[in-house]
Amino acid sequence: MAVLTDRAAFEAFTAAARAKWDELWAGDHWVISVGISECSIAKGALETYKHLELVLSEGHIPAVLRRVGCAGWCFAEPFIEIKPPGSPPIVYGWVTTDRVPELLDSLRRGEWRPEWVLGVRAPEAWQGIPPLQAHPFLRAQRRILFEHAGVIDPESIEEYIAVGGYRAFLRALFEMTPDEVVAEVKASNLRGRGGAGFPAGIKWESGRRTPAWPKYVVVNSHEGEPNVFKDRRLLETNPHLVLEGLLIGCYALETPYGYNYIGGEHALALRRFQRAVEQAYELGLLGDDILGSGFSCHVRVRTGGGAYICGEGSALMYAIMGQRGQPRTKPPRSVEEGLWRRPTVLNNTETFASVPAIIRNGGSWYASLGTKESTGTKLITMQGPVRYLGVAEVELGISMRSLIFDVFGGMRPGYRFKGVQTGGVSAGPLREDELDVPVDFDSLTPLGGMLGSGGFVVFDESVCAVDFARYLVGFSRYESCGKCTPCRLGTPALVEILDRIRYGYGRPEDLDIIRYASKHIIELSLCGLGQVAPMPLLGMLERFQEEFLEHVTERRCRAGVCPIEAGIAAR
Repeated sequence: MAVLTDRAAFEAFTAAARAKWDELWAGDHWVISVGISECSIAKGALETYKHLELVLSEGHIPAVLRRVGCAGWCFAEPFIEIKPPGSPPIVYGWVTTDRVPELLDSLRRGEWRPEWVLGVRAPEAWQGIPPLQAHPFLRAQRRILFEHAGVIDPESIEEYIAVGGYRAFLRALFEMTPDEVVAEVKASNLRGRGGAGFPAGIKWESGRRTPAWPKYVVVNSHEGEPNVFKDRRLLETNPHLVLEGLLIGCYALETPYGYNYIGGEHALALRRFQRAVEQAYELGLLGDDILGSGFSCHVRVRTGGGAYICGEGSALMYAIMGQRGQPRTKPPRSVEEGLWRRPTVLNNTETFASVPAIIRNGGSWYASLGTKESTGTKLITMQGPVRYLGVAEVELGISMRSLIFDVFGGMRPGYRFKGVQTGGVSAGPLREDELDVPVDFDSLTPLGGMLGSGGFVVFDESVCAVDFARYLVGFSRYESCGKCTPCRLGTPALVEILDRIRYGYGRPEDLDIIRYASKHIIELSLCGLGQVAPMPLLGMLERFQEEFLEHVTERRCRAGVCPIEAGIAAR
């Protein structure tokens, strides 16, 4: 690719990319796209792709074989999208390698195999196949971040530009001042999608006002929390969207220094974002004097070894600087002293990915989505025995009941709903009678829940509340950095008490000790990990106290999963 030197050159490149994109879908050939992501690879998508490659090499079907990213419907992996000539694209799910010959043979005969179909990418039904948007998983979604998920090749900057990519960056660069960019982000009331929910525009404004130099902009793509996988899916399916948001952030701060810190366990996300950075340099969208504007920007990718604590802002910055990832006391805040003690604006991956749409459509447009205090859309991941596992993008304010039983399809046959764990490992659960609550940054808090990063776990009657609480607190115990005493000693103490209860050695006073110790851990811990570590346990104890009492007074686990019988026998 030739380096683009000005805006006119970019417009010419965009026109050529769009023409090539339109030609791809309008020709007399088949277009076959295979979703390749961490979730689909685990289910055999690479084998499906190789089998398709082998069949198509025989030349009986004139086809273009492509790779695309995750589309969110992880429950239907591996998925492929096939567009025969004269028909809209048809999305098929569960296409393992053994089904490839049968599916292709059927399509050549004009048989569409509706039992494997998710839908057609068309506004109306076609040949009896419903539109994709009518699928129960997609009906209530509002896709902005995932608009092109599963459609474009995540490793092609040309395809990203063909569907409108980097237009927001150009608008900011040539038509707006940095202050105007910040004003639009403030007007949108975009709140940080990493869990804290702090308004991004206020953070950016504070970073601009701090007089020290140089300044840095950092994307937090660490995502080390169990049950949360939305950021890595964003990077796997549309890395240029995140990069464009980072570029706009650097322009708003008038700094050439951008970083993305990606969890080392997310190998595919890391590789695809690195490739996006390389392509942006090759095209001239990164580097010095971008498109002749006078603005320069350089992005570096950093990765860690998997420590959960490095997702905390100050610990992440220490890790980028090559030091041990441990949190620090605040103030000073990172917008005053962050990387190398210079002003640093740090936001979550999803937050940066939301910025291009805000700049394209305006902050007031984004503020009209969701609720007044929780605007826009949110990526949600749901685990457990629900019908549709995956990543959904919904407007904030949707009820928890609708999220679970409509978007994610409710419980699979044979399972009965017991509760939903909110906030990843950072909050308490909700029972079924509490599900008529909006999913936003504020409404869950009075119930002891939390939106957090948007990771939820539905559990059924086969799950023991004591055992689940032990898992959640045990994670925080293992991931504690050990810097402060309340977290370092308090979380292991809670785990020891829970183990005593699980083995049948619990005492009635243990429940009071849990509440007392948790209060001090929450109030005295240095960072967010310790401040929320006991919350899942307290929530389980409040919602399912009868199960804790059964373990203590009756030496019985109603779910039959605790080693309580072994503890009694050992006595």
